[in-house]
Amino acid sequence: MPTTYPITFPNNLISSVNIRARNVVGVSASPFTGQQQVYKHPGAWWEMEVTLPTMKRDDAESINAFLISLSGRYGTFLMGDQANTSPRGVGTGTPLVYGAGQTGDDLITNGWTPSTTGILKAGDWIQLGSGADTRLYKVLADANSDGSGVSSLSIWPNLRSSPANGSPVVVNNTKGQWRLSTNEHNYSIEVGKLYGITFACVEAL
Repeated sequence: MPTTYPITFPNNLISSVNIRARNVVGVSASPFTGQQQVYKHPGAWWEMEVTLPTMKRDDAESINAFLISLSGRYGTFLMGDQANTSPRGVGTGTPLVYGAGQTGDDLITNGWTPSTTGILKAGDWIQLGSGADTRLYKVLADANSDGSGVSSLSIWPNLRSSPANGSPVVVNNTKGQWRLSTNEHNYSIEVGKLYGITFACVEAL
């Protein structure tokens, strides 16, 4: 039966991860004065390199099967920052998108516990959407809620699309949607049938 993407990464044991926020910025400099001209292009996305802990065959082969089932860069999968599954902020309430048609790098939300300091902290993750619409954002500044439970969040990257009014803002166990960076999957097997698995992925856009 054909696989329906995205599929969810099955492993919660990550040894190490390198997370990269990629921006596309053009810079030209005068060879005579050194004066620079800078242009920020709209492209921005997440990249990750993931290393799993050494594991035995039973655990490792299920991960290998998962990664191979993506058919290289074709399939997509859901995975989050498994070292930071909850926010540093208090994150209380039931946060929702507040207002349709939002764009850019500010997201107006409501449903937070009113008049609360530090609902989210700089560096916390939020997730918007689900399934093929799953998107992962980083909060760039500490956020508080007003007396009505409204808060404006400064985020990176810019909103991929305008979220629907009233759609959930996920703050725990957040995930992004990814695809592998290459069309091949490699793994190592040491003496004693200990497997080593690493892979690189890029945000699926």
